[in-house]
Amino acid sequence: MKIQANTIRGGNVIEYGNKQWRVLKTEILLPGKGNAFIQVEMRDLKSGNKTNERFRTGESVEKLMVEEKDATYLYTEDDQIMFMDSVSFEQFSLHTDVIGESAAFLQDGMVVTAELIDGVVAGATLPQHVIMEVIEADAVVKGQTASSSYKPALLENDVRVMVPPHIGSGTRIVVNTEDASYVERAKD
Repeated sequence: MKIQANTIRGGNVIEYGNKQWRVLKTEILLPGKGNAFIQVEMRDLKSGNKTNERFRTGESVEKLMVEEKDATYLYTEDDQIMFMDSVSFEQFSLHTDVIGESAAFLQDGMVVTAELIDGVVAGATLPQHVIMEVIEADAVVKGQTASSSYKPALLENDVRVMVPPHIGSGTRIVVNTEDASYVERAKD
């Protein structure tokens, strides 16, 4: 289905240059002189490579229809991540580059949303938030009591995030899987 470039949103899957791309971010840019254009950050569904493209706002782009179904994460072997369809119990694998940096947040038995284009699995989306345990957190620097001050912490999956000063080792926190950012302290 053809859509105008200015209607592209994050999460859309588009066809561009004979490849299928997942849109990660969009930004409409208004130069001081000339027409507006849209800057699109996108990831190739097959190779996992990222690119940035600029489209004129009036330009048309092919948006692909994506079918979604639940799948369960099984395990990771080398650079392949194995999943199982929750209904048919068929197993399929995706390259780690297709999932991207959020693959570090996969947990045993996690239910993800598998995305199919023309019956072929093209990607998977993790839940937006996961609960992780902080295994190491820097000490609070005296005098840093402003609410906007954050300190680095290491999670159980070896990912570093910035957390508020009151978070210490052993604390369970909610993390955004899209950008590995602290959301809140997990409720016990």
